[in-house]
Amino acid sequence: MASILNIAAYHFTQIEQPAAVAQQLRDSALAHDLLGTILVAQEGINLFLAGEESPLRTLLAEVRALPGCAALTVKESWSKHVPFRRLKVRVEREIITFDPTINPAKDVAPSVAPEVLARWIEQGHDDAGRDLVLLDTRNEEEVAVGSFAGAVNPHIRKFTELPEVVLAQREAWADKTVVGFCTGGVRCEKFMPWMQRQGFAHVAQLEGGILNYFEKTGGTHWHGACFVFDERVGLKPDLTPLVDAPADGRV
Repeated sequence: MASILNIAAYHFTQIEQPAAVAQQLRDSALAHDLLGTILVAQEGINLFLAGEESPLRTLLAEVRALPGCAALTVKESWSKHVPFRRLKVRVEREIITFDPTINPAKDVAPSVAPEVLARWIEQGHDDAGRDLVLLDTRNEEEVAVGSFAGAVNPHIRKFTELPEVVLAQREAWADKTVVGFCTGGVRCEKFMPWMQRQGFAHVAQLEGGILNYFEKTGGTHWHGACFVFDERVGLKPDLTPLVDAPADGRV
């Protein structure tokens, strides 16, 4: 039976004292025997953690109690084993390295619900009749594990390479609706407002990312699994891991 709760969570909000918050969450995670990664920056919090359900939910309640963090976005999945070997807690300049002038707490692009996107893909256009561009904002290693059928693979090694690829398509995508997607949504929170700033008129992000799409639609129109940065390697559309074994690798 899968008894280990795995969470991917983030929230963009002003964190006044990132170092103090990081220390608080480190102490709590250690006290509750939780493993994974906690990133804290002035722009927000990003968490990838695994452990027994009750203590992990206690930590999530602690995060939500922080000023401005009540709306923390959390995606859950289950496994038999903890897919991390250690706990890493870091204070960073950004929780997702990109254009620091983009502030997702204020710069917000439209989002599209998973069920709506599934319908758009099925009908071949959005509700305004515009053709769709499904933009995979992830790197080459992630895309290789799985993606939407027909999605644009930018063939990048890191997120900061994506703008150059997209700007080259400005004319080709001018009259289309570009829907960006990533694992849990955090990268698109920055990238889709950036696209708006560059003059792309019709953009949206997949609400809650791929994991939310799996949860709400069962992964229709998706080929393969969704890469995750831990020992599970990827999650299938039913949110079960590709690999479920004791962690002994890089994370």
